[in-house]
This record gives sequence, C-alpha cells and structure tokens, in this order.
Amino acid sequence: MLSKKINDAINEQINWEFWSGYLYLAMSNHFESVGRKGIASWYRIQFKEEFDHALIFINYLNARGGKVELSPIAEVPQSWDSPLQAFAHTLEHEQQVTRRIHELYALAEAEHDFATRQMLNWFVAEQVEEEETAQDIIDNLTLVGEDGTGIFQIDTELGQRTYNVPSPLAGK
Repeated sequence: MLSKKINDAINEQINWEFWSGYLYLAMSNHFESVGRKGIASWYRIQFKEEFDHALIFINYLNARGGKVELSPIAEVPQSWDSPLQAFAHTLEHEQQVTRRIHELYALAEAEHDFATRQMLNWFVAEQVEEEETAQDIIDNLTLVGEDGTGIFQIDTELGQRTYNVPSPLAGK
C-alpha cells in the first residue's frame, strides 16, 4: 500500500504529465499553422509520450492500491516566435520535469518505498534522454539559423520521428 504522501505526489505528477502533453500539443498545432509540418509532427509524438507517461503513473497507482484523482489541467501557452524559442521552452520544461521526478524519487526514499523508487528509475533515465534530445535540437537550430535550407532540413528530419510505446506500457 502506498502512503498518502506518495499517492498525492504521484497524482500531482499525473496532472503535470497531462499538462506537458497539452503544452506539446499546443506546440504541434502552432507549428502546423505556420507550415513547419516536421516540427509539428515531432511535437505531436511528444504529446503522445507525455500522455503515456501519465498512464504509466496511473497504472502504477492502480496496481499498488492507490487512488487516482484527476485534476483540471492549467492553461498552456499557444504560440512561439520561432522553433528555437519553442525548443528552448521545451528544454526548460523538461528540466522542470526532471526536478519533479527527482523530488518524487527523494520522497520515495524518505518513505522507504522501494517499489516506487524502482518504478521511478525508468523516468530518471527517460529525463536524461528528453533533456539531451531538446539540447541537440537547440544546438542544430543555433548552428543552421532559422531561415533557408538549414531549417528546412531540420524540419524534414524532425518529421521522420516515429512513435514508440514506452516499455512500461508495452503489452498492456
């Protein structure tokens, strides 16, 4: 059985994951509207991943006898001045997610909740990947600038991203 503190913290994280999904869906819609279909596609997949992350937490609460309590999702920004600005926002956001996962991990340690710690190990590794990917895209955008052939190539490359079901949801 989960402690109330862990249950509440995971519910907060569920809301945060859904908010993250809405943020990335808004980014996808924005870039679709300005003709950057590859970037839009990249963010659409990011949206799906964030909702998957929420489902992983929901499944975990249900498996451990916790109670899922969905909360309203706060409003998200709707536009960005450039791809570089959006990916800088993405990196900043992912760094916030990392801090939240680390805080949840620290709480699990303090509560001697080894099962929750184990489940969170996947998220710790996932956040390293999320931050690295955002930084790589920022580096590429900075290198080529945001006009002309370079942005076209990055847009095309980002549009080739494919969706993969996260391993904790595989077979469920």
